[in-house]
Formats: sequence, C-alpha cells, structure tokens
Amino acid sequence: MSQTPLRAPSCSGYYFFIVISFLWTTALSFVVQPQQTLTRIHRLRMSSSSSTSSSSSSSSSSVQSPETFENVLAVIFDIDGTLADSWKLGFDASVAVLKNNQLPTITEEVYHEHTIYATPPRLARHAGLTPDDQDFEEVGNRLAAEFDDLYVGLVTAETAGFYPGVGPLLERIAALAANDNKNKQVKLACLTNACAAYAHAVLKANSASVSFYEKFHSIHGADTVPSPKPDPEGLWQVCKELGVSPANAVYVGDSPGDGKAAHAAGMPSIGVTWGSHSEESLRNSPFSHICSSVDELCKILNL
Repeated sequence: MSQTPLRAPSCSGYYFFIVISFLWTTALSFVVQPQQTLTRIHRLRMSSSSSTSSSSSSSSSSVQSPETFENVLAVIFDIDGTLADSWKLGFDASVAVLKNNQLPTITEEVYHEHTIYATPPRLARHAGLTPDDQDFEEVGNRLAAEFDDLYVGLVTAETAGFYPGVGPLLERIAALAANDNKNKQVKLACLTNACAAYAHAVLKANSASVSFYEKFHSIHGADTVPSPKPDPEGLWQVCKELGVSPANAVYVGDSPGDGKAAHAAGMPSIGVTWGSHSEESLRNSPFSHICSSVDELCKILNL
C-alpha cells in the first residue's frame, strides 16, 4: 500500500499566525500605553514641581528677613535712583558731553543700563570704546571730568530732588543718631559711583527746610575711595570712618552693583525698585532684601 508523502506546513497559514499575533500585540499596546504615558507625565510634573519648590526655597533662603536689620548702627545710601530722582539730570549731562565731543548720542535706555558703572568707564563705553581699547581709560577720564563739571553745577532741588518720603526717612534715622542711648545710635552715610562733589551738592540742595547734609557722618564718591562699586573698598572706608563693622551697617541702593559691593563687604543690603534698574535685575543680585516703597524701607529698617 502506498503512503501519502508528508507536506510542509502551508506558508499562508504561518504568515496568518504572525499577522494575528502582531495585531493582538498592537491592540494591547493601545490599552497599556496611555496609562504608562500618564504615569510618565505625572512623574515629570512631580519632578518639575519639586525642582521649582526647591529653587523657590533656595531663593527665599538667600534673602534675609527684616529681623536682620534690628541691630543696625549705620545706614549707608547710594544717591542717584535711591535718595534722589536725578536720572534725567545725569542723562541730559551725558548727552551734552557726547555732543560737545562730536560723539553719537545715547538713548535713555542705554543710559540706565550703563549706570552700573562709575562715570569714567560709563562715558568711555558711551563713546563706543571697550576696556580692551588702549585709550579706554584716558578717554573715560577726560569725558568724566567734563561731565562732573557740568553735572555738579546743574544740581538743584528740582533736578536732583529727593523721592517722596525720603526726607522723613532720613529724619527718623537722624533722630536715632542723636539718641542718648549710645547702644541705639544709628549713623547716616552715603557712597555713590558719581564724584563726591556731586553727593555733597545733592545733599545740600535738599537741605532747604531740614539740614540733611549735616546729618551725614561720611560722604564719598568713586573719586574719594580706592575703587568704585561693585568693589567693597568704598563701603569698608565708610565703615572705618563711622567706627562700625560692615556686619552692623546696611547699604541701600538701586543697582545690582550695590548689592554685589555690600555682599563682598560682608554687609547686609536693601535694593530699592524705584531707581534705574528692574526688579528682576535686583533679585538676581545678592541683596539681603528688596523693597518697592519708602514705607516698606522704613519697616525693614525698623523705623
């Protein structure tokens, strides 16, 4: 009897099995994948939230609380943009000096951005130079001398008047300076990156009704200290003259450089938002505290 030969499995049946398996696996992936995706999204959100929370916590911890300023023995102020609303005077004088020297003028925005520098390097930059240029220092000093002569001569209570509320604030601090209790005396001082003559002129111009000028125990500019802000040398010199340690003084200013100078000096500091620089730039600087009004500044200083 003949035997029927064995046949190899049908190729079509084999491929049919592969196709069915593929379709079944794909169908399962659509059911499982959404849950896996949601899980990944949830984890990412949790990670992002944790990172943001950590960053926020770190930022908050770097800003000292108002209690830091309870035992202050000296308050040192910047002038332009902090005590005096004088940016227009500085801008107009800068434009005049540039025009007198046949140099391109600047915009108000450029002026504000460059107030982080002392007068010579600021004007050298306005003239189109960089610190790498050989004549950067010479040109800066020449333009600064011309600027200072014009700038100081234009100071009045109108061109460089105190911001509203600053007068009463200084009176409160001066009253503490006259306190009979020596342990609670608070001295006034100022340090500006403008020339010292300008600082004297501004304080005198605003002393018509109350002699604020006589209440300042130390007055300095970039030309009367070893180096301008953001170097700490000026603040150290002021503290030495006042007889207080940097840790027992507080510096108040409107520029990121003010915060950097105080930080380098080991001094608490307060950044004010009503000057030439944005609140964001101040918060990115090492200020101990940021305030947006004179009333808030009084509270921070416990006045």
